[in-house]
Amino acid sequence: MVSVKEIKESLLHLLFPNVCVGCGNDRIRGNSLLCPRCTYAMPQTNFERHAGNPVEKKFWGRLQLSGATARYYFTRESLMQQLMHEFKYRGNIDLGLQLGKLMGASLLQSGRFIVDALVPLPLFASKEKRRGFNQATILCNGIAGMLGVPVLTKIISRSAYTDTQTKKGRIDRWLNLEGKFVVNDPTTIKGKHVLLVDDVVTTGATLEACGSELLQVPGVQLSIATLCYAAR
Repeated sequence: MVSVKEIKESLLHLLFPNVCVGCGNDRIRGNSLLCPRCTYAMPQTNFERHAGNPVEKKFWGRLQLSGATARYYFTRESLMQQLMHEFKYRGNIDLGLQLGKLMGASLLQSGRFIVDALVPLPLFASKEKRRGFNQATILCNGIAGMLGVPVLTKIISRSAYTDTQTKKGRIDRWLNLEGKFVVNDPTTIKGKHVLLVDDVVTTGATLEACGSELLQVPGVQLSIATLCYAAR
């Protein structure tokens, strides 16, 4: 016999369905926004486990890094593109936090990213105001829940607006970004190991420009982590 409680839960589910943001089915667990099938289907790189992985190689000769990684592969017309769009452009902050926690869990398990603080790659102020949030900060908040380290959102900022990078070559990208980041309080990170975080790495030009400024602070060790790796 069906109980009153079960009837109420069924009615609530019909009125307010809790469905997977990846595929739309309702077989999700707890507070997750992704069903087990979509979680399993997300294309993990496992870069965090290996020194000399493709993200680290991208910065060889450009930045002195303790480590670098990206959690998932990004390709067009894929599940990851769908999730990134849902997070960044539809403002699904809860999804961003969950993705950050997945990043944090992998970093913790690897044992290679023992850091003192997280630094989200800053957006230009007007762009962050227009979007309503910085996606890198949301990811950092999720990572911080796993690593137990602070998120430093004010430590570095963009000093000027930069044109879109998508159609520029590497040299033009660097010239477009050089000097556009400013460390606001060097004493906060002096002598510390910081993890610079962003949503996706392609050429790495923006992360390089920001990381170069952070490395000007005496004693700073720098690592990089992104949610996705877009191979070119």
